[in-house]
Amino acid sequence: MNIIVNGGSRGIGREVVLNLAEDKSNLILVTGRNEERLKELVQSCPNENVSYLATDISALDNYIGSIKNQIYNRFSKVDILINVAGLLFVNDFMKISIPEAREMMETNFFGPATIIRLVIPLMPAGSHIVNISSMGGFQGSSKYRGMSFYSASKAALSCLTECLAVELSEMGISINSLALGSVQTEMFETAFPGFNAPVNPREMASFISYFAVNGNKFFNGKILPVAVNNP
Repeated sequence: MNIIVNGGSRGIGREVVLNLAEDKSNLILVTGRNEERLKELVQSCPNENVSYLATDISALDNYIGSIKNQIYNRFSKVDILINVAGLLFVNDFMKISIPEAREMMETNFFGPATIIRLVIPLMPAGSHIVNISSMGGFQGSSKYRGMSFYSASKAALSCLTECLAVELSEMGISINSLALGSVQTEMFETAFPGFNAPVNPREMASFISYFAVNGNKFFNGKILPVAVNNP
């Protein structure tokens, strides 16, 4: 399979790449901001089936043509797109800066939406888009102080998933969103210092990888909570 993992330089995204790269038949393109981490990730995959594209997803409009050309030069088709990229600044709604709020919206919503628009023309019937959302953006879930913009950005990504399921159904492309609960990542530790999550990145990545390959056989347009406790 040809797979794009958008946001894989660290945390869950990195573990998703490592997991999917174990299958020699997979060809994976991973994006991220930190080029050194991306290089290290590529070198960590012994099957030599991973390449990287260093991008700042919060500013894709500045070089959208270049990103499109690089994706299209590497793949004639894309079977799976996984949007893992995420950014979190923790602060009260009235205290968070406008640049921080906008950067979260760009990274967590507009960036993934742009990548989807770029990749759809390469996706055949039977392909699968997986958006990684958060329980913070899951309607009716517990909400936490200091995470209003982050949660809102993830809620927007989930709603986009439901909308695109309608538009993409005639093309045979499935799209789903996984609303993740607590996973012991750097981002989680920033949001909940001192709290030990019951799931580590490798465990969650194993589930995401399996779902990306198989989930579209059973789901389309769904926002699926993946959480075992609160937070």
